[in-house]
This record gives sequence, structure tokens and C-alpha cells, in this order.
Amino acid sequence: MSRPPPTPVYTLRGAGGPLNSLHFSCSQGSTPLLFSGSGKGAIHIWNLSTRRPEKVIEGHSGHSVIWVNTLESGQSLISQGRDMQIHLWDLAEGRSDVVDSIWTGSVGFCQCSMLKTDPGKGLLAFPGDQTEEIKIIELPSKTPVSTLVPDSKLGMVMCIKLWQPNSGSGPLLLAGYEDGSVLLWDVTQRSQLSQTKVHAEPVMCLTFDPARLKGVSGSSDSKLSCWRTDSQNNLQLQDSVTLVNPGVSQMCLRDDGKLMASAGWDHRVRLFGWKKLRPLAVLQYHTDMVLSVAFSNHQDPRQRLLAAGSKDQRISLWSLYNDGPGEQ
Repeated sequence: MSRPPPTPVYTLRGAGGPLNSLHFSCSQGSTPLLFSGSGKGAIHIWNLSTRRPEKVIEGHSGHSVIWVNTLESGQSLISQGRDMQIHLWDLAEGRSDVVDSIWTGSVGFCQCSMLKTDPGKGLLAFPGDQTEEIKIIELPSKTPVSTLVPDSKLGMVMCIKLWQPNSGSGPLLLAGYEDGSVLLWDVTQRSQLSQTKVHAEPVMCLTFDPARLKGVSGSSDSKLSCWRTDSQNNLQLQDSVTLVNPGVSQMCLRDDGKLMASAGWDHRVRLFGWKKLRPLAVLQYHTDMVLSVAFSNHQDPRQRLLAAGSKDQRISLWSLYNDGPGEQ
């Protein structure tokens, strides 16, 4: 007999808008939290023990919150809104105060990318006021590091990913553009290292594994494109996976490098074995397009979850560690 389809272990309701961004904070010894950013401008901090909001923050004047992340074990929050602002929040000791803001000038939907460098410090990449422009600054000092603009006209920057090579050289950045290209940038040198066309449509999202030097991108088309970087930092297009229905909003890679999840416009979450990008499962629960996916980073594998946020204003949480699919 075939196994019954998986169901969420529980759902979170009450976000009041489409769920554009999800981020887990599961530090050892503290309450596991899930941060969500909604299309109505609210940031919910969900207590995963009580399964209720611990706090709701309104900080972008009702504009859509498109990205949330944390520093310092969840004591500092970073949020990006369509009001062209990035806010840094102090959440310590029950506070929810904006302590700094960054004006982006960007009217697009490109989410920020953060690379943690030292305790309490990191690099933040975000879209600039020019459509193809990416800016990188240090946090919390806001010191400018570089501004990246392609040599050729590629249209609006759609998605970005900062990462640190294992070789110990400076940080690199991957960017997907409106014309379907992915570019690899050297952040410190402000130089374009490689470029390849991965989709016929705009690159909506991408994820990358620095350990395997492998990345995957999604678009409004019906395929996931797989590509790699070689030792000379050249991007090389590999194979692709054809989806039953077109459109991918977001992808995320589990921190053990075994699973990848994709958020589909067809209301479904798809799971893939990362090593060979092999389809493993389709998670069906939502009644509208899935906009965001995130894996938890809990110390106990039995407590780790996958969260999916949808336009239907609900967050589904799935346990994939005990009985779920996997790939060695």
C-alpha cells in the first residue's frame, strides 16, 4: 500500500496578509521562534511552543514586508519593505524599537541577502535605486563595501545571494536578472566573474550551496535550472528539472545539504533531494500560491520543521525528519 500524503503538523493563522518571507530563530536554550513578513506590512513573531504570535510589529507604514532575518540569536531583527526601507530592530528584553534604517530606493521585489561574518556583524546586499544596481554594506556600521552594476543591459535585478567560498577568498554574490541571466560577482573587487543564461523568463529565485558549488534557480517557466561554479569561478549550466505546473516564488536548502524545498505558484511545496535534484514529495495544503519556504535550524533534528507561507494568509509547518522523505 502507498503511504498517505503528508499533512502539516500544524498551521499558523492570523497573519492578515500574504506571507512573503519566513525566518526561523531556534537558538539553543531559548524559545523557538518563526518570523514572518506579510503583504499588509506586519511582522509576526510566532512562538512555536504556544503556536501563537508572541508579538506583532508594524514598521513599514502598511507597505508589504518582503524579507525578514535576524542577528544575535534573534535579539536583532532586519526587515525589508516595499516602502523602500530596510529597518534594523532591537528585540532584546521585550523591546521592538527601530534603531537604524537604510533607504534603498528600490521599487522591485528583490529580497536582501545577508552573510554573517563575525558575531553581531555581517554583510548586507540589497537592490539599489537603479534597476540593475546591487549595493553591499557592512552591518551594523552601514559602511559601504561595493556597488555592482552589470556591463550589459540585463533588466531589473530579481534575486541575490551572498556567500563565502571555502577557499578563504573574499565574499562572492550571485544575482538573477530580468532577462533570465545569473551573474557571479566578486564583492570586494566589484568585478563580474561569470555570466550564464539560465531561463527564458526572469529569474524569480535562486539558492546556492557553497560546499558543493551548486545552485538552482526558478522562474515563471516550468523548470528548475541547475548550474555550478568551477574552480575558476565560471558559471556552468547543468541539467534542469521540469515541473508539472509553472512558477516558483522561492527556494531554500536545508542546512544539512540533503533537501531543497520550492514554493510553487500552483499552491504546492515540492521537496527535492539536493544531491541529484531528485523529486521526493509534493506537499499540498494551501489554497493559493505559496510565496515563501524556510527550514528551521533547531539543534534537535526531531524538532526541525519546514515552514511554508502562502497568499492564502496561512503558514503550514511540516515535519520531515522522523518519517519524511530523505536522500543520502
